[in-house]
Amino acid sequence: MAKKESKEQELQEKGTTPRKGSKSGAGHAGKLPAQEAAIEKVVEEVLEVEKPEVIAVEAEHIVPLEEEQIVVKKQDEKLWEPRTLIGKKVKSGEIKTLEEVFNLGYKLMETQIVDVLVPNLQSDLILVGQSKGKFGGGQRRVFRQTQKKTMEGNKPSFSTIAVVGNQDGIVGIGYGKAKETVPAREKALRNAKLNVFMIRRGCGSWLCNCGKHHSIPYTVRGKSGSVIVELRPAPRGKGLVAPEECKKIMRLAGIRDLWSRVYGCTSTRANMIVATVLALQQLMQIKVQSAYYEKLGVVNGSTGVLEVPILQTPSPSKERGQRGRRRNNKF
Repeated sequence: MAKKESKEQELQEKGTTPRKGSKSGAGHAGKLPAQEAAIEKVVEEVLEVEKPEVIAVEAEHIVPLEEEQIVVKKQDEKLWEPRTLIGKKVKSGEIKTLEEVFNLGYKLMETQIVDVLVPNLQSDLILVGQSKGKFGGGQRRVFRQTQKKTMEGNKPSFSTIAVVGNQDGIVGIGYGKAKETVPAREKALRNAKLNVFMIRRGCGSWLCNCGKHHSIPYTVRGKSGSVIVELRPAPRGKGLVAPEECKKIMRLAGIRDLWSRVYGCTSTRANMIVATVLALQQLMQIKVQSAYYEKLGVVNGSTGVLEVPILQTPSPSKERGQRGRRRNNKF
């Protein structure tokens, strides 16, 4: 009995009481309210989370996304360390325009040269691929997917064509291929910047004779595979009469009015795009007499002034004739 009383006293001193019906209260101990309050206090101190400070930002300090992108681009230009002779001249300020690079006959080996000399460069992708569909009826896509058969399985690869230009006489095209879509697009854009070239613009249409550089001065042709693309000057306000993918190149090149004619298998978009670029490159290869520069409004490369497109509204008589032809055309 003395031992039992001594155990009960020890348990009471520790703050626990034995349960009823138990021989010893060592294994089945209940907690006192004082201990529960102490435990809750410790838990609150451990789990205490500092509230975040709310900082009021004025509207003047908010930077728009476009300005932020421009600042990042300028920082990249400052961090750029050129490796070629032409790159060092561009960064030092000896060469200020892309026309000087072409006149000196240098080959572009760094994309930063184009970024510095042509800051307003824009880009677009050509729809060269096609999704799965019956009888070739799938929707057109930017990436063209191909597969290589191996013992390990099918290895897919993606390819795409990118076009860059400043809408003022400078345009370039590039091809990129990789195992994933994003690296293929980056390769295509990089190659397009390295392949930029100048074009010659003017007004060679006998229906216009305005003397401005909204079209091309003369007819040119380009061929790739079975596809032949013929580009002809059009009067002001006519717009771009060409396939949709060719229009992307014309807009980035700065051509607003144009007639075109395409021969061959035009479903092969890659050949059609290459033929269009070869036709544009012929504009600078043809020699033009100085007497025709002012008459045709010939301009080589960039002018610094973007030509505003003018849409030509058809007359009511022409609309009636078109409606009649549509009614008579059963197919």
